[in-house]
Amino acid sequence: MATFHPIEERELDALREISNIGAGHAVTALHQMTRRVITLEVPAVNLVPFSEVAHRLGGLEEEVVGLFFRVYGGSRGNMLVVMSRTSAEHLLTVLFDGDGPKRPLGDMEISALKEVGNILTSSYLTAIGSLLKIPLIPSIPAFSMDMAQAVVDLLLIELAEVTHQALVIQTDFATRDKTFTGHFCLLPDPGSIETILTAIDRLQKKG
Repeated sequence: MATFHPIEERELDALREISNIGAGHAVTALHQMTRRVITLEVPAVNLVPFSEVAHRLGGLEEEVVGLFFRVYGGSRGNMLVVMSRTSAEHLLTVLFDGDGPKRPLGDMEISALKEVGNILTSSYLTAIGSLLKIPLIPSIPAFSMDMAQAVVDLLLIELAEVTHQALVIQTDFATRDKTFTGHFCLLPDPGSIETILTAIDRLQKKG
């Protein structure tokens, strides 16, 4: 298992700034998709132990929607986009112009969530890749809805052998009348966090 050096505050600040740039790209894409004004902010970026990921998603028994992507390119890994069931329903209400989602979620709702997850993931990875000169490409997403611990176990248990840390990026969504939160969890292959942090150091030295 790879050993990572402790992440420094300046590196977290850089990752937070990069994430906000990605959020800005996502805002444009979401507006084109929904014709609604949706703002995104990234108030927190933390590197946490793999075992604590579910806690960061609202608690082990919080019902969540999870979208799992593999990341290919210059820095490989996996990404999990997670939001609570309530947040997912708020988002679907925005996507379907005020119509509440069905229970259980149907194919159309799941497809819409996958599309939003793809937009968010692609925007975030493009922001990182463009600034750090590292090509990052997401796969087609896999969908899951269950308690947070079950989603993490189901989608990420195979990664426990190769990684022990996740980069957890909180993302706050806001529309005119609703505010809700989602999370990106970037789980790198061994050495990928080091690749990203080395690129950040190089970028900061140039600056």
